[in-house]
Amino acid sequence: MTAPDDAETAAQPSRASPAEVAWVFLKLGLTSFGGPIAHLGYFRDELVARRKWIDEAGYADLVALCQFLPGPASSQVGFALGLLRGGGLLGGLAAWCGFTLPSAGLLCLLALGAGVLAGPVAEGVLHGLKLVAVAVVAQAVWGMARSLTPDRERAAIALAAVAVAVFAGGSLGQIGAIALGAVAGLRLCRDGGPAPAGRLGLPVSRRGGAIALALFAAIFLAAPALTAATGSQGLALFDAFYRSGALVFGGGHVVLPLLQAEVVPPGWVSNAAFLEGYGLAQAVPGPLFTFAAWLGAMMGPAPNGVAGAAVALAAIFLPGLLLLYGALPFWDALRRRPGAQSAMRGANAAVVGILGAALYSPVWTSAVLAPSDFALALAGFLALTVWKAPPWTVVLGLAAAGAALPLIGP
Repeated sequence: MTAPDDAETAAQPSRASPAEVAWVFLKLGLTSFGGPIAHLGYFRDELVARRKWIDEAGYADLVALCQFLPGPASSQVGFALGLLRGGGLLGGLAAWCGFTLPSAGLLCLLALGAGVLAGPVAEGVLHGLKLVAVAVVAQAVWGMARSLTPDRERAAIALAAVAVAVFAGGSLGQIGAIALGAVAGLRLCRDGGPAPAGRLGLPVSRRGGAIALALFAAIFLAAPALTAATGSQGLALFDAFYRSGALVFGGGHVVLPLLQAEVVPPGWVSNAAFLEGYGLAQAVPGPLFTFAAWLGAMMGPAPNGVAGAAVALAAIFLPGLLLLYGALPFWDALRRRPGAQSAMRGANAAVVGILGAALYSPVWTSAVLAPSDFALALAGFLALTVWKAPPWTVVLGLAAAGAALPLIGP
């Protein structure tokens, strides 16, 4: 009896055209404020709860896998969902383009000289968007906890994951919490319900996955050598951003010190411009890795402008997407083994704990600064969970409320 491989089609989801996938992710890319943890909440609400592209457990499995891999976790989850729904690489690329290009394009335009909003009203809008993140992450924690920590054992794993994430801190704390959750799951989560039915239907062959992993390693090793041999500034730009994307675990804010070390000391970008772009990247929707577009456009030496933004953007996302594409076919087979299922139940519970820790810091601590902030965040949470309001309406409502608060006064 041979192991199921590329021909197996059990549990295949319905397919959609790349254009449909791009449209769904374009709407997410225009409205997903709040950073990677909030993005996972937006994805869950739109693609798991509303559109049923994947079930809750499968979504949590993808989140856990992407947390283990270097790169931008939320973008990797979106890419995988595009692969799943779009039936192949075109679907994954359509999801990436829809989610990434709005914020990348906006940051590129700002770098090329478009005006930057300033003043109390603009600051109020940005604060309202932070409150959106509170509501979205709280909704994600609430929904995932109900389905992924249904018993005492998994609730205990989630609580332990909160402790690890809080006291260890950073991406190492998150990875450690998931690893410990998986180990605990091997002992405590052996009777967690039926095994996953067939495959998730991710259309990636083992050969394709192996090619992606080989390509990742080849670029990682060859780019520095080619840069040194040719002295090309374009290759140096690609190499700097590719290495940054390949070496960061946890994504988002973790990549910032790596990028600063690559672009500020050589004089490519001033430290003031770097910090200004960092602030703007937090104010726009979509993945924080699109900060690379600002840096590429602001470069002193050519390529810069639109060309520099395109090179930097492609280079920083490429390693994470190659690693994910390479890991998916092997993980899909592994997850059906009883031991792997127990470990994944524990890892999924740990993901809930990590989300819970992130809900407090940095999401809550950076947004809820006054009783009025708490009231607005609670209203957004109730709008999402009780009244089932579309996330974009909550984004607009809280942004408008945040803009109004400075006008009302203390």
